This record gives sequence, structure tokens and C-alpha cells, in this order.
Amino acid sequence: MSTPIIQTDAGHEGWAAIVSDPATAVISSDFDGVLSPLVEDPARSRPVEGALDALARLARSVRQVAIVTGRPALVATELSGVSRHPGLESLVVLGHYGLERWDAATGKVTSAPVPAGVATARDRLPGLLREVGVPDAFVEDKDSSLAVHTRRLEDPAGALELLRGPLTALAEETELRLEPGNFVLELRPPGIDKGVAIARLLESTGARSILYAGDDLGDLAAYRAIDEQRKTGLRAVLVATRSSDATELIDAADIVVDDPSGVVTVLTALSDAISAR
Repeated sequence: MSTPIIQTDAGHEGWAAIVSDPATAVISSDFDGVLSPLVEDPARSRPVEGALDALARLARSVRQVAIVTGRPALVATELSGVSRHPGLESLVVLGHYGLERWDAATGKVTSAPVPAGVATARDRLPGLLREVGVPDAFVEDKDSSLAVHTRRLEDPAGALELLRGPLTALAEETELRLEPGNFVLELRPPGIDKGVAIARLLESTGARSILYAGDDLGDLAAYRAIDEQRKTGLRAVLVATRSSDATELIDAADIVVDDPSGVVTVLTALSDAISAR
């Protein structure tokens, strides 16, 4: 398989670094919209064909394979099927943007305490949604954060704008942070995002190179954390899918693919290049 179209010099350097020294590389990815197609019901998310095989093949060569997601770690683990897939015994799932970590080697989850503001926001959300006039917005309770989805509504963009102000106020009152996504506004603890999760992963592994694949605005923090470490020698490949049409993420990527199947193509090409080195 040929090398995917890499749009930047930094991306070419990152690709070459991973291929030449995979033992010091991390392969990391979001789940929804990247390994799994976006679906209206989050509980129906499943990896696209070939995704876990591609990760398992890379796991044989690289230092660490990780899924970084806003979902609870155990939910992502169950939906992705990584605990049942051979070859992924060293994989980690960083859930809740890094608040939780599931290790395939132990099957256990470690987590940080959940701020009290999450419980307060949980209690107030139903009334707030009724007051705003969008009582049917879907609230995804992730235990340590709350995501309000408008994708299922008749006017998802309009509903999102109606909610933005009231949810911003609720976030301030509860000392949480409001994070926008693809037809979703999420209330989450401050100081926690995919950038923090990736920085900790790089530190714990001592990695010299990384591939990170994302699809929406929540992945920008990971991109920015990686770009910051590029200044001090980290080599990286940033992959974006068009799943969520996140223009800012797509513009910042080294490789852009249309959907999760494209991510599988990239991961397979990388493992082919490592095998052929």
C-alpha cells in the first residue's frame, strides 16, 4: 500500500520518524467519527471494518496504542470491542478526556475524582432544557461530564444556538467548562481535555513520535498539545477525518481522509511501511 497524501513537511517528518523507530512511537486516536462512523444513537457506535486489526498490527511494533475519547473508559472499551480483540493486550483507553484510564493488560480503570459541579449540573439540566424550549435534546451522562446533543432534533443547529448561552451560564455557575462539538455542547471539569491527556501519555511513555487521529473540535486540544511539543523535537502525524466537518481541525491536519475507513487505510499503510523498513 502506498503512503497516504501527506500535506505538510512536518507530517512527512513524523511519518518517517515512526517508520524508522516504531519502538519509540505512540499511535493514538479518537473513537467516534475516527474509528467508528458517527451515528445518531451513541450506544450504537461500532468500529469500522479493519480498524481493530490495523491497531493490533501496529501494536506489535510501537511503544503504545491508545484510544482517547470523551466517553467513559469502560463504555468506549465495550463499544469498541478492544478487550475482546487479539493483539491489543497493551492498548490503553483514556476516557473522559483523560480523567479515566483503562489498561488492557489489567482490565482495570483508574480515575480522578469527579467535581461536585457535575452533580449540580445534572440536577439542573432537565429544567434548563424545558425553559429553553428544547426538552427533547438528548443528554448523554458520562458520569464525570454531561453532553447535550441536538443532532436528533428537527433543527439541530438552531437548538444548539438556543442552548449555548444558558449552558455557558450553567458552566460558569458550576465551575465547569463548556466544550462545543458536532451538534453537542458538553459540560466537563476544567483542566481536562484531550491535549492534557495526550501530554500525559507522551510523558509516561517517553515517546519521540506520535500519530493522532481526530474528527471534531474536541480534538483540537490534542493537536495543539502535539504542535507545542513539536517545537522541542517531537515528530508527529496529525490525521483528520471529515466526519464532523470541523474546518479548523481539517486545516491543521497533515493527512485528511473522508471517514473512518480512510483512517484504516492510513494505519494499514503505516504498518506496511514499518514492516518493509
